[in-house]
Amino acid sequence: MEKLKRPVYLKAGTDDFFKKMRTEVNETILQNSSLYLFNIIKSLGLVALFFLSYSCILLFGNSTPLLFFFYILCGITMIVLFINAFHDAAHGALFKKSKHNEWFMYILELFGGNHWLWTRRHINLHHAYPNVPDWDIDIKQSDIIRIFPNSPLFNYHKYQHIYMWFIYPLYSLNWIYIRDFKDFFGKRNNYVKKVVDNIPQKEIYKLFLAKALNLFYLLFIPMIVLKQPWYIILAGWFSMHLCGSMLGVVALVSTHVDEDANFPETDEDGNLSATWAMHQMIVTKDFSTNSKLANFLYGGFTHHVAHHLFPGIGHTYYPYITPIIMRYAEEYDLPYTSYPFYHAVRSHFRMLKNKGVKENIMMTGEI
Repeated sequence: MEKLKRPVYLKAGTDDFFKKMRTEVNETILQNSSLYLFNIIKSLGLVALFFLSYSCILLFGNSTPLLFFFYILCGITMIVLFINAFHDAAHGALFKKSKHNEWFMYILELFGGNHWLWTRRHINLHHAYPNVPDWDIDIKQSDIIRIFPNSPLFNYHKYQHIYMWFIYPLYSLNWIYIRDFKDFFGKRNNYVKKVVDNIPQKEIYKLFLAKALNLFYLLFIPMIVLKQPWYIILAGWFSMHLCGSMLGVVALVSTHVDEDANFPETDEDGNLSATWAMHQMIVTKDFSTNSKLANFLYGGFTHHVAHHLFPGIGHTYYPYITPIIMRYAEEYDLPYTSYPFYHAVRSHFRMLKNKGVKENIMMTGEI
């Protein structure tokens, strides 16, 4: 499969705001080591909470209400763990040593994922070129949903702002049991294979092993151990994915793809019209930054501008970095947006409605 020509950012000038911002963050915010320790405690605590909830399924699952309660708690904890701990570890931001981050990422396999694949999807494609058509694979998921202005427009897209309410809750099921296989074996629009020379054979083995192990301990063991009918346990397992996905999708739809989103395209030579740091601020938004609950649940997604500018820093630092970003945004006349939770979600579905019909050239959001 042919290689794509990677986009090239505009070279930063001598008065680049990000150089100054990065120096200030390094000399002030990063000196607080307690935030680093809190991140580790939080991450390990979430791992413990997940497996405690799973143990409670086996111990108390003969009670149907408790079965569903602990399955749902597993789903919520699974997503919060991913958004916080796995996300930071993938960026090398959870532990100081890279090998410790790598070891921690292997826990992701217990949830049915493949951390080798996801790291390359997320860092090499989404973080390198957020919102850039044909490069940001986290946004370009499938033809079921149309977000990019250059994506094909089908008749059913006029209803996507309605039917995506029912598809988004299936997000984790799609990721684990469909999307991963498409990325490993699919040929159509497989951008992972266009930027990765070879997929290691061991990763293919790990892919199947992780899926089998995940189904075995989360679904089949409860069916063997508990006295509940198999279909009740299946329903509990399904509710785990539905509730977890609904919580997680909020983070995914609120930070890059609202009704005012920009989708910068390259020129004929593959050049983008902004510097790397400017690009991150143009295409990224924050939500509910003042909510302690949202910050705890969503980690680096509420303060997502800080995350895209400083991906190698743990999410517990972001609430202290964001005020610095806001100050620089005002001083240098830079774009910065922070929405309340409800506004971010509403704006996303308005965007879906707009992208489901033939676009006016003034609505493409190009820069």
